Formats: sequence, structure tokens, C-alpha cells
Amino acid sequence: MREWALPGEMTTAFGSANYVTKVRNRSAKMTYIVPDGVKLGVMQQPIELSKAEELRNKVHEYLKGKEMIALDRDMCQNPEMRLHCRLYISKHVARIPLQWYNTLFEASNPEGEPDIISIYVPEWPERIIFAHPEAGVTYILGTDYFGECKKSFLRMAMYIIKKRGGLGLHAGSKVLKVKRGGKLQEVGFIMFGLSGTGKTTLTLHDHGLQGEEGVIIRQDDVVLMNEKGFCYGTERGFFIKTEGLEPSQAVLYSAATKPTALYENVWIKPDGQIDIMNSVITGNGRGVILRSDVANTDDTIDLQKANKILFITRRDTIVP
Repeated sequence: MREWALPGEMTTAFGSANYVTKVRNRSAKMTYIVPDGVKLGVMQQPIELSKAEELRNKVHEYLKGKEMIALDRDMCQNPEMRLHCRLYISKHVARIPLQWYNTLFEASNPEGEPDIISIYVPEWPERIIFAHPEAGVTYILGTDYFGECKKSFLRMAMYIIKKRGGLGLHAGSKVLKVKRGGKLQEVGFIMFGLSGTGKTTLTLHDHGLQGEEGVIIRQDDVVLMNEKGFCYGTERGFFIKTEGLEPSQAVLYSAATKPTALYENVWIKPDGQIDIMNSVITGNGRGVILRSDVANTDDTIDLQKANKILFITRRDTIVP
């Protein structure tokens, strides 16, 4: 897919790719939910089923004969919560499925019926995103921002775990191995934080622990907690905010400078170096990094138990 995305690629000095989009943030005010018996959350906007169906039919008619990419991936490693995800998207924006490919896992049964479907048409004249939770389908229209793709699947996964009696949490997760009374203990943490509060930075931090003590990084964005407190991890790639990224953040910076990283809306100098502090394109520069490129990770993304919960805010005057 990177070959298909080459026309829009700017290659960095690290061998990674950077792409510039027309839309550079998620379009929350243009996102709607088909209620269809589903109670909406705070600030969620409804769209009538009849209107959603009318728009769906127009999209399907438009797509007849169009060249599309169909991509299947699995969310979650754990068989108890593994979700088969399928993306249909216009081929000319191959960079979006390329990024999405790096966030999720190989599909265990790509020919099977998917649990979640997203249909993505960036060239649609109207910008609107609408999700039908009961059908497991999201339509993403008129925007080319990758975050909409990622969010569409995570949103549905959070609804599915809720129906099963659990909670979908916008939180990072990690294990701290610390000594108490001379005995090594493993303490599970989940960290809540809105975009830009430093959730990924704190999740990936090693806290200066050395020797037997240390950290094991699980997830940086969304975990699905069951009724027993077990937290299912969802992704194999991290969607980082590049603002403020510097070599002093050793773990994150090392992963972000691998050739496998994929950037979006980051300023690239003529020599291919990344200028993180340049916000001419946007202050919302992003990157997808592979979890396997991050130090202090292992072969599981699940957290056995959330022993501690942290709330991260932008200012210390805000009560979580």
C-alpha cells in the first residue's frame, strides 16, 4: 500500500513517510449516531435512521464501478474479545489504510463476516460521519484525516464491550514493577487523559526504574475493561501526537525515528529532517508507530488488573 500512496509521500531522513491531509483534525461536530434503540452518550448527536439510510444509498450508488481498497484486520489479541474489522476506502487515499494496517493485527479469518465495518469516501462533497452501532457500520464522508478511520473502529469496540457488561476506556495502560519491603511487585495502571494532556508520553515513560524494577507498556489509547477489571488491549500501533517530541523522551523518540513510522501533517525540512516545532501545517501533527518498536513492551497488550487509575489534565487546577 505504501507504493499506492507514493504520489503523496514526503520521505524523511529516517526512511519513514509523511503525508499532508486537507482535513487536519477529527470532525466531532459533524459526527452522528443512529440511535435505533441506543441511548446516546454526552454530546453525541443523533441522526434519523431514514436520513442515514438515504445517505447510505447515495454512497453505495456513487461507489458502483469505483476502485476501492478492502482491508481486514483484527482488533484485540485476546480470543475472548477479538474483533474482525473491515475497511472499505477509495484507493487514491491508500495512505489511510496503510496507517490503519499498522495500528491493528493480522486478520485471523479475513474471509469471515466482520464484526465492524467502516466505509470511507474522502472525496464525498459533504463532510459527515455517521455510525449505526447496532449494525456495526460507520460511514466516513468528506474528510481525509486518518484519525476518523481509527476512531470509527474503536468507537464500535467500546459499544460492543458495553453491551457485554464492560467499559470502553480512553486510557493508556502499563505495568510498573516496583519493590515494596524488598519484594518485587507488579502494579497495573490505566491513565485517562484527553488529547494533548501527555497520556502517551506518560504511558511510554520508564520513570527511571532500573534493575529488577521497570515498566511494561501495554496500550496508549483505548482499553476494554470487563466486569472483573481485566483490560483487553486493542491495538498493535500507537497514534502519537508529535508536538513537543524531542530526544529527551528517549522511548517515544526512538520509536518515532524508525523507518516504520508513518507521519501525518508534520513539517519536513529539505534535507528530510523532521521539524516538530514547526506548526505551519498544523499544531496537530501525528504519527503511527509500531508497538514492537517501543522499548519496554512484550508480547501481550492486555492488563490483568487495573490496580491504580490516574487522571491526566492539562492544568493542575482542574478536578478530574
